[in-house]
Amino acid sequence: MIPTIEASPEEIYDIELEKTLLQANAKLAKENRAQLDRHDITAIDFMGAIGSGKTTLIGRMAAKLKDQFNLAMFNGDATTVDDVNLIAKQGVPTVQLATINGCHLDANLVGKALRKIDLNKVDLIFIENIGNLICPAEFPLGSRARVVVVSVTEGPYMVRKHPHMFLGADIVVINKIDLAEVMGVNVEDLARDVHTLKPDIKVMLTSCKTGAGVDKVAAALLAIKESRADA
Repeated sequence: MIPTIEASPEEIYDIELEKTLLQANAKLAKENRAQLDRHDITAIDFMGAIGSGKTTLIGRMAAKLKDQFNLAMFNGDATTVDDVNLIAKQGVPTVQLATINGCHLDANLVGKALRKIDLNKVDLIFIENIGNLICPAEFPLGSRARVVVVSVTEGPYMVRKHPHMFLGADIVVINKIDLAEVMGVNVEDLARDVHTLKPDIKVMLTSCKTGAGVDKVAAALLAIKESRADA
């Protein structure tokens, strides 16, 4: 049975973000990161809009890396377990983070999830954030890296519309490139918009349907894990 963590009423904030709230989350994120580092665990936060292909990409990454590492996955969704079940079917330990009406994961929920798994038996954690290109950027979770997944189906301007999301990312994946021509979207223009915001960031082009670029993403995640080992 997949453990589910739900945000309790007092943990759901329907107010304008204030500095104190962000500070509290940042403190918890640092505590999560310290706990992960003590156990030599690398956590990677996947962010992106609904339908960008986050779950499918994570599934591809799990298939490629689960035999090399003890992998776990935390899935953020409002209520359903449809996405997390797709990863659980691969034999990967999973925890569902149900935010109810929340539009992002926070460090508190991730801290609870860390208490649901045996940290001595995990090397790598994939955290799938809520489908949103705004709120998750404000809430670090304690991960070592953040990956933003966008797709050509979101149109040609999504990078310009959501700059803060990309400024805090370590890797940007432009997904569904097999649909670029149909959607009338120029993939190179999207990549250029990302590099205009953050020149040194890694931008990778993928199609999870055809498998194009997936190996390069796996290699980038492996490099993040290995950089932790060398630290």
